[in-house]
Amino acid sequence: MDNRYVIIMAGGVGSRFWPLSRQSKPKQFLDILGTGETLLQQTFRRFSASCRKENIFVVTGMEHQGLVAEQLDINPENILAEPFRRNTAPCLAYGTFRIMRENPEAVIVVTPADHLIIKEDEFCEVINKAFDFASKNDALLTLGIKPDRPETGYGYIQADRKKPVRDYENLLRVKTFTEKPDIELARVFIQSGDFYWNSGIFIWNMKSILAAFEKHLPDMFSAFNEGRDLYGTEEEKKFIGKTYIECKSISIDYGIMEKADNVYVICTDMGWSDLGTWSSLHEHSKIDSRGNSIVRGEVFTYDTRGNIFNVSDGKVAVIQGLQDFIVVDSDDVLLIVRKDEEQNIKNYLEDVRKASGDKFQ
Repeated sequence: MDNRYVIIMAGGVGSRFWPLSRQSKPKQFLDILGTGETLLQQTFRRFSASCRKENIFVVTGMEHQGLVAEQLDINPENILAEPFRRNTAPCLAYGTFRIMRENPEAVIVVTPADHLIIKEDEFCEVINKAFDFASKNDALLTLGIKPDRPETGYGYIQADRKKPVRDYENLLRVKTFTEKPDIELARVFIQSGDFYWNSGIFIWNMKSILAAFEKHLPDMFSAFNEGRDLYGTEEEKKFIGKTYIECKSISIDYGIMEKADNVYVICTDMGWSDLGTWSSLHEHSKIDSRGNSIVRGEVFTYDTRGNIFNVSDGKVAVIQGLQDFIVVDSDDVLLIVRKDEEQNIKNYLEDVRKASGDKFQ
């Protein structure tokens, strides 16, 4: 039996990419880069190179099951529907127990659905190495990305360079996890050379992750373990609905990774981005001689610099005099906001919701 499995977490709402990303179709289901593939499709294809498609599971919101089935060549039984969002720890507990029902010897990679990987060949090499290490060791392994700037939007992992793992290049013990730092602390991290961006991609074997849940999140472990015989049956949906009501909302980082003492990191540079903001999208889009990125649409620009334009199909946009703006037209919503103010998009969306209800969410 092939023990390699993947859990793709596809339950986010991508509100920072509003108005393109909506509750009905969040960013992971969009071709946000204009490549001909949605972010979910890219993720599924990348992991298909290292894992059988039959062993890839997608955890998503109940309302998005149809979108996953529509976009992926996947067995419907491999689409796990969350009744509501409870952060990443319950999501992964669900996926892990479901896979255990099928293969107690599984080695599992966990990944968000909406990240960008530019160096895909290198990524596959790293994932294969991670599978190999995790299959032989009681370890919780993560991928750390070599930073190229003092970024305040990512969490950081401090690697212990005095404790390299024999026979595995760039695989080290983890000293600490740090939440998103301020700019001064981020600069210190970069200068030290010991810190890496936390990619949110994890690899572990079944025994190690279940032991970690039992030790660090015992209530959650017990709740999901009660249904051990129900996964993969008609009773699964009812059981999960009941279990999610009982589960607290907590991330796998805070609930387990930051507390465990058997955490390792593979330090790599594979052209990774979590595509969390319009500015991060701008960095990875085609840019003209004036620094403008036209992600979609027919846009005529004059005296414009450093902008991001995304205009609905069938429309022509003529834009003059803008510098460092985000302009997004998505049929019923037009967003025009300065790039350095994009952190307020969530607030603007909340104002729209209060005025107009959920119509534009």
